[in-house]
Amino acid sequence: MTYATVEQVQARMTRTMSESEQAVCAALLADAGVVIDSFAACADEDVKALVSCRMVIRALGDGTSGAAPVGATQGSMSALGYSQSWTLSGGATGELYLSKLEKSMLGLGTIGNSIGSYSPVQELARRDPQ
Repeated sequence: MTYATVEQVQARMTRTMSESEQAVCAALLADAGVVIDSFAACADEDVKALVSCRMVIRALGDGTSGAAPVGATQGSMSALGYSQSWTLSGGATGELYLSKLEKSMLGLGTIGNSIGSYSPVQELARRDPQ
């Protein structure tokens, strides 16, 4: 299921997507919907739309990151030695992934909490308090 449109993604970008990028964007939106549903099928539709847009923009690049890939938290660059290195916050460039903020927005709390364990039963109980 797709939760956002190509137009919604375009409205959040600082550059205009080409026709080929728009086709890729539509496919990535469908993929993002699958990823979101695998984690939080019961989340609010508006939140799913926003998270979908954020995921796709990260994968496509929004045109404002300059030489650094979208999602990079640290970077290094050299000149004549032709060296670059980047640390990505949650995935590889071009990859669809959920950031910590997006997981929180979807109601997932902190995945991989600091005590070193995670109980899926507690998460199910929190989602469906019947």
